[in-house]
Amino acid sequence: MATDSRTAARDSGPAARRPMSIEEIRDSYAECADWAARFDWLERRLTGRYRRELFQGAEGRVLDVACGTGPNFEYLPQTVDLVGIDVSPEMLGKARDRLDRLAIDGTLREMDAQDLAFDDDSFDTVISSLSTCTFPDPVAALEEMDRVCRPGGRILLFEHGRSDVGPIARFQDWRADAHYAQAGCRWNQDPLELLVAADLPVREVRNRALGIVTLVEARPSRDSLLDAVRAHVIEG
Repeated sequence: MATDSRTAARDSGPAARRPMSIEEIRDSYAECADWAARFDWLERRLTGRYRRELFQGAEGRVLDVACGTGPNFEYLPQTVDLVGIDVSPEMLGKARDRLDRLAIDGTLREMDAQDLAFDDDSFDTVISSLSTCTFPDPVAALEEMDRVCRPGGRILLFEHGRSDVGPIARFQDWRADAHYAQAGCRWNQDPLELLVAADLPVREVRNRALGIVTLVEARPSRDSLLDAVRAHVIEG
Protein backbone atom coordinates (compact mmCIF):
# COMPACT_ATOMS: atom_id res chain seq x y z
CA MET A 1 0.00 0.00 0.00
CA ALA A 2 2.85 2.38 0.87
CA THR A 3 4.50 1.62 -2.44
CA ASP A 4 1.27 2.28 -4.33
CA SER A 5 0.73 5.65 -2.64
CA ARG A 6 4.36 6.60 -3.19
CA THR A 7 4.10 5.77 -6.90
CA ALA A 8 0.81 7.64 -7.17
CA ALA A 9 2.39 10.73 -5.62
CA ARG A 10 5.19 10.65 -8.17
CA ASP A 11 2.88 9.96 -11.10
CA SER A 12 0.50 12.84 -10.31
CA GLY A 13 3.07 15.66 -10.37
CA PRO A 14 3.79 18.13 -13.18
CA ALA A 15 6.61 16.00 -14.55
CA ALA A 16 4.16 13.18 -15.14
CA ARG A 17 1.47 15.43 -16.61
CA ARG A 18 3.75 17.31 -19.01
CA PRO A 19 7.51 16.82 -18.93
CA MET A 20 9.65 19.74 -20.02
CA SER A 21 10.34 19.67 -23.73
CA ILE A 22 13.85 19.45 -25.19
CA GLU A 23 13.59 23.11 -26.17
CA GLU A 24 12.64 24.11 -22.62
CA ILE A 25 15.51 22.07 -21.20
CA ARG A 26 17.93 23.63 -23.70
CA ASP A 27 16.77 27.13 -22.73
CA SER A 28 17.06 26.33 -19.02
CA TYR A 29 20.61 24.99 -19.40
CA ALA A 30 21.62 28.04 -21.43
CA GLU A 31 20.78 30.15 -18.40
CA CYS A 32 22.58 27.97 -15.84
CA ALA A 33 25.74 26.93 -17.76
CA ASP A 34 27.80 29.76 -16.27
CA TRP A 35 26.45 29.03 -12.80
CA ALA A 36 27.26 25.31 -13.14
CA ALA A 37 30.84 26.06 -14.20
CA ARG A 38 31.31 28.61 -11.42
CA PHE A 39 30.25 26.13 -8.73
CA ASP A 40 32.23 23.23 -10.13
CA TRP A 41 34.31 23.12 -6.93
CA LEU A 42 31.15 22.40 -4.92
CA GLU A 43 30.06 19.73 -7.40
CA ARG A 44 33.40 17.95 -6.92
CA ARG A 45 33.07 18.09 -3.13
CA LEU A 46 29.55 16.69 -3.17
CA THR A 47 29.68 14.10 -5.94
CA GLY A 48 33.31 13.50 -6.88
CA ARG A 49 33.65 10.39 -4.74
CA TYR A 50 30.65 8.76 -6.46
CA ARG A 51 31.84 9.64 -9.94
CA ARG A 52 35.28 8.23 -9.18
CA GLU A 53 33.87 5.05 -7.66
CA LEU A 54 31.72 4.32 -10.70
CA PHE A 55 33.55 5.74 -13.70
CA GLN A 56 37.19 4.94 -12.97
CA GLY A 57 36.64 1.46 -14.46
CA ALA A 58 35.30 2.70 -17.80
CA GLU A 59 37.25 1.46 -20.80
CA GLY A 60 37.49 1.58 -24.57
CA ARG A 61 35.32 3.98 -26.52
CA VAL A 62 33.21 5.82 -23.93
CA LEU A 63 30.00 7.81 -24.49
CA ASP A 64 29.07 10.33 -21.79
CA VAL A 65 25.34 10.97 -22.25
CA ALA A 66 24.07 14.40 -21.15
CA CYS A 67 27.63 15.31 -20.21
CA GLY A 68 26.75 18.89 -19.24
CA THR A 69 29.85 20.87 -18.33
CA GLY A 70 31.87 17.65 -18.16
CA PRO A 71 32.05 16.82 -14.43
CA ASN A 72 32.66 13.14 -15.23
CA PHE A 73 35.68 13.70 -17.46
CA GLU A 74 38.39 13.86 -14.81
CA TYR A 75 37.29 10.56 -13.26
CA LEU A 76 37.69 8.54 -16.46
CA PRO A 77 40.93 6.68 -17.25
CA GLN A 78 43.18 8.66 -19.58
CA THR A 79 43.24 5.70 -21.98
CA VAL A 80 39.57 5.99 -23.02
CA ASP A 81 38.35 7.39 -26.32
CA LEU A 82 35.80 9.90 -25.02
CA VAL A 83 32.69 11.20 -26.76
CA GLY A 84 30.35 13.54 -24.87
CA ILE A 85 26.88 14.61 -25.96
CA ASP A 86 24.46 17.15 -24.57
CA VAL A 87 21.40 19.03 -25.78
CA SER A 88 22.82 22.39 -24.65
CA PRO A 89 25.48 24.18 -26.73
CA GLU A 90 26.26 26.41 -23.74
CA MET A 91 26.95 23.39 -21.54
CA LEU A 92 29.09 21.87 -24.28
CA GLY A 93 31.09 25.10 -24.46
CA LYS A 94 31.95 24.71 -20.76
CA ALA A 95 32.70 21.03 -21.34
CA ARG A 96 35.15 21.96 -24.10
CA ASP A 97 36.89 24.36 -21.71
CA ARG A 98 37.21 21.51 -19.22
CA LEU A 99 38.67 19.13 -21.81
CA ASP A 100 41.25 21.76 -22.72
CA ARG A 101 42.07 22.40 -19.07
CA LEU A 102 42.50 18.68 -18.37
CA ALA A 103 44.41 18.13 -21.64
CA ILE A 104 41.96 15.40 -22.63
CA ASP A 105 41.42 14.64 -26.30
CA GLY A 106 37.65 14.17 -26.53
CA THR A 107 34.83 14.75 -29.01
CA LEU A 108 31.73 16.75 -28.07
CA ARG A 109 28.48 16.83 -30.03
CA GLU A 110 25.13 18.54 -29.56
CA MET A 111 22.56 15.75 -29.49
CA ASP A 112 19.30 14.58 -27.91
CA ALA A 113 19.92 11.62 -25.58
CA GLN A 114 16.57 10.18 -26.65
CA ASP A 115 17.65 10.01 -30.30
CA LEU A 116 21.38 9.29 -30.46
CA ALA A 117 22.98 9.73 -33.89
CA PHE A 118 25.27 6.72 -33.51
CA ASP A 119 25.18 3.25 -35.02
CA ASP A 120 24.24 0.24 -32.93
CA ASP A 121 27.09 -1.19 -30.81
CA SER A 122 29.25 1.94 -31.21
CA PHE A 123 30.65 2.14 -27.67
CA ASP A 124 32.37 -0.12 -25.16
CA THR A 125 31.11 1.88 -22.17
CA VAL A 126 28.16 4.27 -21.86
CA ILE A 127 28.05 6.54 -18.81
CA SER A 128 25.65 9.17 -17.54
CA SER A 129 25.24 11.10 -14.31
CA LEU A 130 22.23 12.76 -12.70
CA SER A 131 20.42 12.80 -16.03
CA THR A 132 17.35 10.56 -16.09
CA CYS A 133 15.55 12.94 -13.73
CA THR A 134 15.42 15.61 -16.47
CA PHE A 135 14.90 13.64 -19.70
CA PRO A 136 11.35 14.14 -21.05
CA ASP A 137 11.32 10.36 -21.73
CA PRO A 138 13.99 8.73 -19.56
CA VAL A 139 13.09 5.21 -20.70
CA ALA A 140 13.68 6.20 -24.33
CA ALA A 141 17.08 7.64 -23.35
CA LEU A 142 18.02 4.44 -21.52
CA GLU A 143 16.94 2.38 -24.52
CA GLU A 144 19.21 4.49 -26.72
CA MET A 145 22.12 3.96 -24.33
CA ASP A 146 21.39 0.24 -24.56
CA ARG A 147 21.31 0.33 -28.36
CA VAL A 148 24.67 2.04 -28.83
CA CYS A 149 26.50 -0.06 -26.22
CA ARG A 150 28.11 -3.15 -27.74
CA PRO A 151 27.34 -6.63 -26.39
CA GLY A 152 29.79 -7.30 -23.60
CA GLY A 153 30.03 -3.59 -22.81
CA ARG A 154 28.81 -1.73 -19.73
CA ILE A 155 26.32 1.01 -18.95
CA LEU A 156 27.30 2.99 -15.84
CA LEU A 157 24.73 5.31 -14.27
CA PHE A 158 25.12 7.70 -11.35
CA GLU A 159 21.57 8.72 -10.44
CA HIS A 160 19.62 10.20 -7.59
CA GLY A 161 16.10 9.58 -6.35
CA ARG A 162 13.81 9.07 -3.41
CA SER A 163 15.62 8.51 -0.13
CA ASP A 164 15.39 5.30 1.89
CA VAL A 165 14.85 7.41 5.01
CA GLY A 166 11.17 8.08 5.68
CA PRO A 167 11.24 11.75 6.75
CA ILE A 168 13.58 12.71 3.89
CA ALA A 169 11.49 10.77 1.37
CA ARG A 170 8.29 12.44 2.57
CA PHE A 171 9.93 15.85 2.26
CA GLN A 172 10.98 14.99 -1.30
CA ASP A 173 7.43 13.95 -2.13
CA TRP A 174 6.03 17.12 -0.57
CA ARG A 175 8.41 19.37 -2.51
CA ALA A 176 8.45 17.34 -5.73
CA ASP A 177 6.12 19.59 -7.73
CA ALA A 178 7.84 22.80 -6.66
CA HIS A 179 11.28 21.34 -7.29
CA TYR A 180 10.31 20.17 -10.76
CA ALA A 181 8.77 23.55 -11.61
CA GLN A 182 11.95 25.32 -10.47
CA ALA A 183 14.67 22.95 -11.70
CA GLY A 184 13.01 20.54 -14.13
CA CYS A 185 14.20 17.66 -11.95
CA ARG A 186 12.14 14.67 -10.77
CA TRP A 187 14.02 14.29 -7.50
CA ASN A 188 11.77 11.62 -5.99
CA GLN A 189 11.92 9.19 -8.92
CA ASP A 190 13.09 5.58 -8.55
CA PRO A 191 15.99 5.01 -11.00
CA LEU A 192 15.61 1.24 -10.82
CA GLU A 193 12.00 1.45 -11.98
CA LEU A 194 13.27 3.18 -15.13
CA LEU A 195 15.84 0.45 -15.73
CA VAL A 196 13.17 -2.21 -15.42
CA ALA A 197 10.93 -0.32 -17.86
CA ALA A 198 13.85 -0.11 -20.33
CA ASP A 199 14.59 -3.86 -19.96
CA LEU A 200 18.19 -3.17 -18.97
CA PRO A 201 19.81 -6.09 -17.14
CA VAL A 202 21.34 -4.78 -13.91
CA ARG A 203 24.63 -6.27 -12.73
CA GLU A 204 25.15 -4.25 -9.57
CA VAL A 205 23.41 -1.51 -7.57
CA ARG A 206 25.08 0.50 -4.83
CA ASN A 207 23.09 2.93 -2.70
CA ARG A 208 24.80 5.90 -1.06
CA ALA A 209 23.86 9.04 0.87
CA LEU A 210 20.80 7.68 2.69
CA GLY A 211 19.57 6.02 -0.49
CA ILE A 212 19.39 9.30 -2.41
CA VAL A 213 22.35 8.33 -4.60
CA THR A 214 22.18 5.18 -6.73
CA LEU A 215 25.20 3.81 -8.61
CA VAL A 216 24.26 1.27 -11.27
CA GLU A 217 26.25 -1.02 -13.51
CA ALA A 218 24.02 -2.49 -16.21
CA ARG A 219 24.76 -4.52 -19.30
CA PRO A 220 23.25 -4.24 -22.77
CA SER A 221 20.02 -6.17 -23.16
CA ARG A 222 21.51 -8.06 -26.10
CA ASP A 223 23.88 -9.76 -23.67
CA SER A 224 20.93 -11.69 -22.27
CA LEU A 225 20.05 -12.96 -25.74
CA LEU A 226 23.66 -13.94 -26.42
CA ASP A 227 23.82 -15.80 -23.10
CA ALA A 228 20.68 -17.71 -24.04
CA VAL A 229 22.10 -18.62 -27.46
CA ARG A 230 25.39 -19.76 -25.93
CA ALA A 231 23.54 -21.91 -23.39
CA HIS A 232 21.44 -23.45 -26.18
CA VAL A 233 24.56 -24.25 -28.25
CA ILE A 234 26.37 -25.76 -25.26
CA GLU A 235 23.37 -27.85 -24.24
CA GLY A 236 22.90 -28.94 -27.86
